[in-house]
Amino acid sequence: MNQKVTIIAEAGVNHNGDIALAYKLIDAAVEAGADIVKFQTFKAEQLVTQEARQCEYQTVNTEIKESQFAMLKRLELPYEHHGPLISYCDKKGIQFLSTAFDEQSLSFLVNELGLSILKVPSGEITNGPFLLAHAKTGADIILSTGMSTLADIELALAVLAFGFTTPEKECSIAACQSAYASEAGQKALRQKVTLLHCTSDYPAKLEDINLKAMNTMADAFGVPVGYSDHSEGVAVALAAVARGGVVIEKHFTLDKKLPGPDHKASLEPKELDYMVANIRSVERALGSGVKTFTESEVENRSIVRKNLVTTRAVKAGELWQPDMITAKRSGSGRSPMEYWSLIGSSVVTDLDEEQEI
Repeated sequence: MNQKVTIIAEAGVNHNGDIALAYKLIDAAVEAGADIVKFQTFKAEQLVTQEARQCEYQTVNTEIKESQFAMLKRLELPYEHHGPLISYCDKKGIQFLSTAFDEQSLSFLVNELGLSILKVPSGEITNGPFLLAHAKTGADIILSTGMSTLADIELALAVLAFGFTTPEKECSIAACQSAYASEAGQKALRQKVTLLHCTSDYPAKLEDINLKAMNTMADAFGVPVGYSDHSEGVAVALAAVARGGVVIEKHFTLDKKLPGPDHKASLEPKELDYMVANIRSVERALGSGVKTFTESEVENRSIVRKNLVTTRAVKAGELWQPDMITAKRSGSGRSPMEYWSLIGSSVVTDLDEEQEI
C-alpha cells in the first residue's frame, strides 16, 4: 500500500508572539486532522542583523516598512512557552515540531525539549555549519529546498551525510563529499532525510511552482520527498500527494486579516480542514500501484465485457466461420480474445441464435 502522507500544519509565527493564540492554532490543527503542528524557534539577535531589510512580501503583508529585526523581535516564541505548548500538543494528540533558526535555539529544541525530528528551512540550506549541527544531533531531518539548485541540495546532503556518519571528525567540503559518496552516508540519508520541494515566494505563483522538480529530486537523490506549499489554495498540495509526496507542509492561521507577514498566504481553519480531508482522499485513491481488477469490479466485469455469441442457429459439426460469431454483452461466456482460435474449428453442439458459445 502507499505510504501515509504526513501533514504538517505550519503555524510558524502566526501566533504573533501570543501564547493564547498559539494554543488556538494547535486546536485548529487538531480539528483539521493534521499530524504535526509546527512553530518557529529563534532569537532575533542571532538570526538577523539590526539593519537587514524586510523581504518585499513582508513589507506588503504587514503594511509596515521596518527592519527584519524589528519585525522578528515581535514574533519570537519565548523559550518558556515551548514546554507548555508541547504538553498541550501531547494532551491533544498531535506532534509538536519547531524550526530552529540559530544554534542556541537548535540546542534548546534537541537538548532541553528532546525533539527527534528537525525541520531545516530553505534559507539555511547553504548554511553548512548549521546543517552539520543538525546532523550531529542524530535526529531525522526534513529539509526544505526553496531557492535551490540540485547542486545546492547535493552539497547540503553531503554535509548531512558527514554529520550522520562521522560526527567526531574534522569537517571539510572534501570530507563531506567523501561521506556522501559512501555506502554508509547514502544509507543514512535514505533513512533520516526527507526533502521538501518549495518555492520561496508568499504566495507562490502557479507558474513558479515547478512541481515536477519534486520528482526530479527523488530520482536524483533517492530519498523521500514532499512539498512545502506557499501557493494559494490547496490544489498544488493535492497534486504533490498524487505525484508521490510523503510530507505536505502548509501555513495556516486563524484569520488571514491578522497582522503579520505570513497570515495572508496561509489557510484559514476551514481551508485547512478541506486540505487534510482531500489529502486523505487522494491518499486512499492512490492504492498499491498493482494493476488488476478490484473486488467491487467483479460483478460489473461480467456484465460490461462482451462475450462470443452466435449470429444464427448453428449445428454440431459445422465449422466456425467469421459470419457465425459476434461479440455482445451477455453476462458470461467466452472472451472475444478466443475468436481467432475458434475460426475453422468444429461446432461441438447445436446452438441457437445469440447463444453464448
